[in-house]
Amino acid sequence: MSFSSFGNKFTRHSGITQLMDDLNEGIRGGDDILMLGGGNPASIPEIEVKFKQKLEELNQSGALIDALGNYDGPQGKDTFLDALATLFRDTYGWNISKKNIALTNGSQTAFFYLFNLFAGKYPDGSHKKVLFPLAPEYIGYADATLDEEVFVAAKPSIEELDNGLFKYHVDFEHLDVGDDIGLICVSRPTNPTGNVITDEELQKLDAIAQDKGIPLIIDNAYGTPFPNIIFADVKPIWNDNIILCLSLSKLGLPGARCGIVIANEQTVSALSNLSGIIALSPCSIGPELALPFIQDKSIIEMSEQIVKPFYQKRAEHAVSLLQEQITVPGFRIHKPEGAIFLWLWFKDLPVTCGQLYQRLKQKGVLVVPGHYFFPGLEQEWQHTHECIRMNYSQRTEDVEKGIAIIAAEINAIYAKQNS
Repeated sequence: MSFSSFGNKFTRHSGITQLMDDLNEGIRGGDDILMLGGGNPASIPEIEVKFKQKLEELNQSGALIDALGNYDGPQGKDTFLDALATLFRDTYGWNISKKNIALTNGSQTAFFYLFNLFAGKYPDGSHKKVLFPLAPEYIGYADATLDEEVFVAAKPSIEELDNGLFKYHVDFEHLDVGDDIGLICVSRPTNPTGNVITDEELQKLDAIAQDKGIPLIIDNAYGTPFPNIIFADVKPIWNDNIILCLSLSKLGLPGARCGIVIANEQTVSALSNLSGIIALSPCSIGPELALPFIQDKSIIEMSEQIVKPFYQKRAEHAVSLLQEQITVPGFRIHKPEGAIFLWLWFKDLPVTCGQLYQRLKQKGVLVVPGHYFFPGLEQEWQHTHECIRMNYSQRTEDVEKGIAIIAAEINAIYAKQNS
């Protein structure tokens, strides 16, 4: 069987497909698999109770069946769009209406739409690219374009901190934003590292994007005001040149597949058209379930008082265990400022991170090798093969067991090298 060029591109091996296969294996594989790899959020009892109660209310009122039995428009559920616009106007003073918001079937779909809207082949024969100004970046971006050679990534500067931590920063001194760049994209907090780009860095990127006449995409899937898995003190930013992407997934609803895009009206209109052609309409269940929490703004309180401290406590515990058990020189953890991952850096790792991934998988621990998180980085950099991403949000006992296995494997690898 032969495929088209499209078919060949989207059927080849990819990091995000491996990650999701591992995620499914970890969820379905039983107690012998420790799932510290994928991006599945934690089960937070207080949040699950709220959603369960709301589902029961929706079922009793008939609203649940109504949502299941009817299409929304291609832009998404009108009542949900209106409620979101009100939330952001009241919370941040942004001048937006529902015409500035589109829903998609998850953030992954949103980025496929957006990257292909602003990058790739243009009618005038030019070829535009996506710039990631702060590598490493999200694994799911790497294969989300129709055209090849679309991504460009910039190496960060690395600040080594006390207590075995470090932090990436945008290296503005060497950041090249050429005329072939069609958009700039950052995640905040960053997946995979938990890094939170500073307000000053974000303002500089916004100024660069506006000067170049290209959009700045901010992936806010873990950010404020919901799910607010962000431990740094930052100020949200949006204007007509910024495309802000949010999600209901990390609030605890990954299966609802609800991505949220806030942008200027022209971009939202384009996304709505794409949604109508490709998917008819976005999923209705997530917006219907979350609507009451948006309307009364309790989603902000839930995120601030339940979700954020839950993950912050888990992150601190995992960091403590890793630093206690991994004894090799040069081991560093990226400062955990948000998201649900820890980014582990093993300087001068005797094996590649891909080989480490396989060794840990054989021992029942699933992580994600770091080299997948550098799409568009053209120059060879040893650092890309020395890191892994670890999800710390799963059951405490699983995280503790997984860390013990990771530590034992890493210590043994370095000990063998030095023997």
